[in-house]
Amino acid sequence: MQIKVDEISRIIRQQIEGYERRTDLAEVGTVLAVGDGIGRIYGLDKVMAGELLELPHGVMGMALNLEEDSVGAVLLGETVRIKEGDEVRRTRRIMQVPAGEALIGRVVSALGEPLDGKGPIHTKTFMPVERIAPGVVERVPVKEPLQTGIKAIDSMIPIGRGQRELIIGDRQTGKTAIALDTILNQKGRDVVCIYVAIGQKQSTVAQVVKTLEEHGALEYTIVVSAPASAPSPLQYLAPYAGCAMGEYFQFQGADGRPAGPSNPGRAVLCVYDDLSKHAAAYREMSLLLRRPPGREAYPGDVFYLHSRLLERASKLSPENGGGSLTALPVIETQAGDISTYIPTNVISITDGQIYLESDLFYSGVRPAVNVGLSVSRVGGNAQIKAMKQVAGPLRLTLAQYRELAAFAQFGSDLDRATQAQLNRGRRLTEILKQGQFAPLPVERQIVLIYAGTNGYLDDLEVADCLPFERELYRYLDTAGRDLVQVIARKGTLDDEMKGAMKKALDEFKAGFTANLAASRG
Repeated sequence: MQIKVDEISRIIRQQIEGYERRTDLAEVGTVLAVGDGIGRIYGLDKVMAGELLELPHGVMGMALNLEEDSVGAVLLGETVRIKEGDEVRRTRRIMQVPAGEALIGRVVSALGEPLDGKGPIHTKTFMPVERIAPGVVERVPVKEPLQTGIKAIDSMIPIGRGQRELIIGDRQTGKTAIALDTILNQKGRDVVCIYVAIGQKQSTVAQVVKTLEEHGALEYTIVVSAPASAPSPLQYLAPYAGCAMGEYFQFQGADGRPAGPSNPGRAVLCVYDDLSKHAAAYREMSLLLRRPPGREAYPGDVFYLHSRLLERASKLSPENGGGSLTALPVIETQAGDISTYIPTNVISITDGQIYLESDLFYSGVRPAVNVGLSVSRVGGNAQIKAMKQVAGPLRLTLAQYRELAAFAQFGSDLDRATQAQLNRGRRLTEILKQGQFAPLPVERQIVLIYAGTNGYLDDLEVADCLPFERELYRYLDTAGRDLVQVIARKGTLDDEMKGAMKKALDEFKAGFTANLAASRG
């Protein structure tokens, strides 16, 4: 068989033309040791802190300890399948979670994976879980109210958009109930709510989701769940993931483009329930990573753990779109002690706290807000003017009542003025009680508090205060509808408005007293 030179040269030329030079460059390391959800990896010299790592069997890791001869990484997924000698690859991606409209109404894990059985989440947008908080120049002071619908809070401990208000108290004192009421009250206000459950029982999370669903609040809420059964790295990541999902809406306009002067960002409310368990998960993770323990065995950077999360709550300036992210962190105390390590840390980071007291809760005052220890460092700036006008005397009257009530226990004879103060204090305490999952519009709160602070309840029995409140709302739904609408529109109480309110309350009180007398006669 004769070899044809021109044919061979043609074949070689075709091969050269079709040659594609492909180089697969990957930085690969090896697992040195694995245990308790922590892996020590050798060979990833250029890995970044917080970078995602790819391990076999679809398990992901996150690099946290960058040491001279190895990398300490937390493993996210089925860690039992990872063994010594397994190959680890860099992804060159810092830890990120999916974000966008597709997540609203869903229950997701700390990695953004669906947990509600409603199918996959279709979104191409991802947000980094760690992000530097907006600087001073990018922010504006907190001035716009975020109504909770809870009388005791909206009147005396107001929360503004962009604020960080701590909810603190012992277990089973109604901390989650306050957070859920606040979420329910955002219905129709164009606020995206994110509820982050850290270290909770799965049954508790299911109950929260059911409550949100029943009240139609799930359609504007994302639930991020890292239950007690989840590994500590996922519990550690959960609040940062929830915050990142919220920042998407804060920094994006309604049309999906970046927010700006002509394309305003949205308002977001983030509830972290609770940061005590978050700190405990971080302590567990840090001790397994062989980081040096400090006070109460927490690592030295436990303050930074929460400050870098809560500093991301902000109200942006109009030039940056004017979006806001409001944070409601929850802290659980032991036997009412707010002077321990984690509670004092978080109190010092936040703009105020709502302190819930066991004694008040068990004595039937619910929500069990201790007015003396609770404070909002934003104050009246986060209230509409009408609420500021009626709530001014309320806090002072209640503070004086608590002080006098302590002395009155000794049973000494009291003068008439002191008795009048005690009587009014009892009635104000009674009308500040509120049922669970029944947030109240601010206009109704204003009328009720005005009635309480102006003596309309003083001649009633304490037991008649709640029927008075119920009947007043019924009156405001019918004959007093115009009054409520004017308060909502004006947002302030001028002399004309005060006259109209006084006239309406006089008319209602006369009818209520007559009905009361008839029912008892």
